[in-house]
Amino acid sequence: MDFTKFETISIRIHPELGEMWVQARIAEDPSILGLGDVILKDKERPQPRAGRLDLLLQEAESNRRYEVEVQLGQTDERHIIRTIEYWDIERRRFPQYEHVAVIVAEDITSRFLNVISLFNGMIPLVAIQMKALKAGNIIGLVFTKVVDQLTLGLLDEDEDIQETTDRSYWELRGSKKTVAIADELLGLARIHDKELELKFNKFYIGLAKNGQTRNFIIFVQRRNFSDLSLV
Repeated sequence: MDFTKFETISIRIHPELGEMWVQARIAEDPSILGLGDVILKDKERPQPRAGRLDLLLQEAESNRRYEVEVQLGQTDERHIIRTIEYWDIERRRFPQYEHVAVIVAEDITSRFLNVISLFNGMIPLVAIQMKALKAGNIIGLVFTKVVDQLTLGLLDEDEDIQETTDRSYWELRGSKKTVAIADELLGLARIHDKELELKFNKFYIGLAKNGQTRNFIIFVQRRNFSDLSLV
């Protein structure tokens, strides 16, 4: 039996490959992402005042759409914020569809894996780690889901979701470290809108602008996240 040894390579530092090459490979066969029977709807899709969405995919036999952002190397805060922002724009523009945010990166670090996991269940989000393998002159891509979409409800239906609290409530319910995560990501969100503020509710921390709710990001700090370690 013949045996072929594959070498893992970095697309980010490769002299000939790049993000557009990855996008083209996904566009040729979107099923390689492992999202099911999906088709390409758009590529480099312009977003109002917010750049371009890398890929827009849709399930062939349903109204579910995937807003896909590709990043070479390690994922970072701006990549997460941009992915969620594009997801939020698309779901507001086309509410007749079910929308899922998808992050694709060569390296999803443990720190951001934890942060992404905090969003999951509140925002439909999938994180996919991408590896490039080389054997001779052949290069292939392998995609592995590291965070899959959860279908958890945000809040119990019989609770008052409008009840507001304050920062000290969440520092006791979670911890100062987990609230600090919300502070850090708020700072990144302010790159796009400097008037955003945290809004402390009983069951989650949301965003507001001029007193109006702007929840394209929601933070939930539970007690079991109080020992979250950031790497």
